[in-house]
Amino acid sequence: QVQLVESGGGLVQAGGSLRLSCTASGRTFSTYAMGWFRQAPGKEREVVAGIRWNGGSTYYADSVKGRFTISRDNAKNTVYLQMNSLKAEDTAVYYCAAVSRPLAPIGSKYAYDIWGQGTQVTVSS
Repeated sequence: QVQLVESGGGLVQAGGSLRLSCTASGRTFSTYAMGWFRQAPGKEREVVAGIRWNGGSTYYADSVKGRFTISRDNAKNTVYLQMNSLKAEDTAVYYCAAVSRPLAPIGSKYAYDIWGQGTQVTVSS
Protein backbone atom coordinates (compact mmCIF):
# COMPACT_ATOMS: atom_id res chain seq x y z
CA GLN A 1 0.00 0.00 0.00
CA VAL A 2 1.26 3.45 -0.93
CA GLN A 3 1.53 6.09 1.79
CA LEU A 4 1.80 9.78 0.93
CA VAL A 5 3.51 12.66 2.73
CA GLU A 6 3.18 16.25 1.52
CA SER A 7 5.65 19.06 2.15
CA GLY A 8 6.43 22.55 0.93
CA GLY A 9 3.45 24.48 2.19
CA GLY A 10 3.77 27.81 3.93
CA LEU A 11 2.97 31.49 3.90
CA VAL A 12 3.61 33.50 0.75
CA GLN A 13 2.59 36.89 -0.55
CA ALA A 14 0.20 37.23 -3.45
CA GLY A 15 2.08 36.93 -6.71
CA GLY A 16 4.66 34.63 -5.19
CA SER A 17 5.47 30.98 -5.78
CA LEU A 18 5.62 27.74 -3.85
CA ARG A 19 6.47 24.19 -4.81
CA LEU A 20 4.69 21.38 -3.05
CA SER A 21 6.12 17.88 -2.94
CA CYS A 22 4.43 14.60 -2.21
CA THR A 23 6.66 11.63 -1.50
CA ALA A 24 5.25 8.13 -1.60
CA SER A 25 6.38 4.99 0.11
CA GLY A 26 5.99 1.69 -1.65
CA ARG A 27 7.48 0.17 -4.76
CA THR A 28 4.42 0.59 -6.93
CA PHE A 29 4.34 4.41 -6.97
CA SER A 30 5.27 4.54 -10.64
CA THR A 31 2.07 2.71 -11.58
CA TYR A 32 -0.25 5.14 -9.79
CA ALA A 33 -1.95 8.21 -11.16
CA MET A 34 -1.46 11.14 -8.79
CA GLY A 35 -3.44 14.23 -8.02
CA TRP A 36 -3.35 17.42 -6.01
CA PHE A 37 -6.45 18.70 -4.25
CA ARG A 38 -7.23 21.56 -1.92
CA GLN A 39 -9.79 22.40 0.67
CA ALA A 40 -10.46 25.88 1.99
CA PRO A 41 -12.35 26.48 5.24
CA GLY A 42 -16.06 25.91 4.77
CA LYS A 43 -15.63 24.60 1.23
CA GLU A 44 -15.56 21.18 -0.34
CA ARG A 45 -12.35 19.54 -1.38
CA GLU A 46 -11.64 20.31 -5.02
CA VAL A 47 -9.28 18.95 -7.60
CA VAL A 48 -6.34 21.13 -8.55
CA ALA A 49 -4.35 18.92 -10.91
CA GLY A 50 -3.79 15.30 -11.88
CA ILE A 51 -1.14 13.33 -13.73
CA ARG A 52 -1.03 9.84 -15.23
CA TRP A 53 1.49 7.25 -14.09
CA ASN A 54 3.93 8.10 -16.89
CA GLY A 55 3.28 11.83 -16.95
CA GLY A 56 1.80 11.48 -20.40
CA SER A 57 -1.47 13.16 -19.51
CA THR A 58 -2.30 15.92 -17.08
CA TYR A 59 -5.42 17.67 -15.86
CA TYR A 60 -5.82 21.16 -14.38
CA ALA A 61 -8.74 22.93 -12.82
CA ASP A 62 -9.68 26.05 -14.75
CA SER A 63 -8.83 28.20 -11.75
CA VAL A 64 -5.14 27.19 -11.86
CA LYS A 65 -4.46 26.71 -15.55
CA GLY A 66 -1.42 28.67 -16.65
CA ARG A 67 -0.27 29.19 -13.05
CA PHE A 68 0.23 25.70 -11.60
CA THR A 69 2.22 22.79 -13.01
CA ILE A 70 2.06 19.19 -11.87
CA SER A 71 4.98 16.88 -12.52
CA ARG A 72 6.40 13.65 -11.19
CA ASP A 73 9.71 11.90 -10.78
CA ASN A 74 9.07 8.17 -10.51
CA ALA A 75 12.70 7.49 -9.63
CA LYS A 76 12.20 9.61 -6.51
CA ASN A 77 8.65 8.46 -5.79
CA THR A 78 7.64 12.10 -5.77
CA VAL A 79 4.99 14.26 -7.40
CA TYR A 80 5.29 18.04 -7.43
CA LEU A 81 2.97 20.99 -7.72
CA GLN A 82 4.67 24.19 -8.82
CA MET A 83 2.43 27.11 -7.96
CA ASN A 84 3.14 30.51 -9.48
CA SER A 85 1.30 33.82 -9.43
CA LEU A 86 -0.44 32.80 -6.24
CA LYS A 87 -3.64 34.51 -5.22
CA ALA A 88 -5.37 34.89 -1.89
CA GLU A 89 -8.07 32.50 -3.10
CA ASP A 90 -5.45 29.76 -3.44
CA THR A 91 -5.27 29.63 0.36
CA ALA A 92 -6.21 26.12 1.47
CA VAL A 93 -4.93 22.84 2.80
CA TYR A 94 -3.40 21.01 -0.14
CA TYR A 95 -3.57 17.23 -0.34
CA CYS A 96 -1.97 14.78 -2.68
CA ALA A 97 -3.73 11.59 -3.61
CA ALA A 98 -3.11 8.42 -5.57
CA VAL A 99 -5.14 5.91 -7.54
CA SER A 100 -3.96 2.58 -8.90
CA ARG A 101 -6.58 2.08 -11.61
CA PRO A 102 -4.95 2.94 -14.97
CA LEU A 103 -8.06 4.46 -16.53
CA ALA A 104 -9.34 6.36 -13.51
CA PRO A 105 -10.44 9.90 -14.32
CA ILE A 106 -7.60 11.98 -12.91
CA GLY A 107 -9.80 15.07 -12.75
CA SER A 108 -12.26 13.54 -10.31
CA LYS A 109 -11.75 13.48 -6.54
CA TYR A 110 -13.95 10.38 -6.36
CA ALA A 111 -11.40 8.36 -8.34
CA TYR A 112 -8.65 8.61 -5.74
CA ASP A 113 -8.41 6.18 -2.87
CA ILE A 114 -5.13 7.01 -1.11
CA TRP A 115 -4.67 10.41 0.54
CA GLY A 116 -1.95 12.29 2.31
CA GLN A 117 -2.41 14.34 5.47
CA GLY A 118 -2.24 17.71 3.76
CA THR A 119 -0.07 20.81 3.92
CA GLN A 120 -1.27 24.36 4.55
CA VAL A 121 -0.78 27.03 1.92
CA THR A 122 -1.59 30.59 2.94
CA VAL A 123 -1.41 33.45 0.46
CA SER A 124 -1.50 36.92 1.93
CA SER A 125 -2.94 39.74 -0.12
